[in-house]
Amino acid sequence: QVQLVESGGGLVQAGGSLRLSCVASGRFFRINAMGWYRQAPGKQREWVAHITRGASTSYAESVKGRFTISRDNAKNTVYLQMNSLKPEDTAVYYCNAGAVVSLQEYAYWGQGTQVTVSS
Repeated sequence: QVQLVESGGGLVQAGGSLRLSCVASGRFFRINAMGWYRQAPGKQREWVAHITRGASTSYAESVKGRFTISRDNAKNTVYLQMNSLKPEDTAVYYCNAGAVVSLQEYAYWGQGTQVTVSS
């Protein structure tokens, strides 16, 4: 199977920065698109950013200009650089990836990493 493990979350003051990482491991042929989602307390999970295997990126309007998604295909890793953090960015951040296993693509999720932004 495929495992996604996030890291890099923590507590930061408003205006600060954090860098999240997510590493994919296990038995797969290739990792295709990867992305980040977040879920704040009492709210639904929302999409944050997306990156294709070819490094084309897209962002939610709420984070555009502040967050940058990138990836290292050799390391099967995706990153989320978060700058100018706001209290409303507080959430559990989840990594998502499409992995090709036995000629089929499946979606996988990480366990999440907490990001807390204090005012």
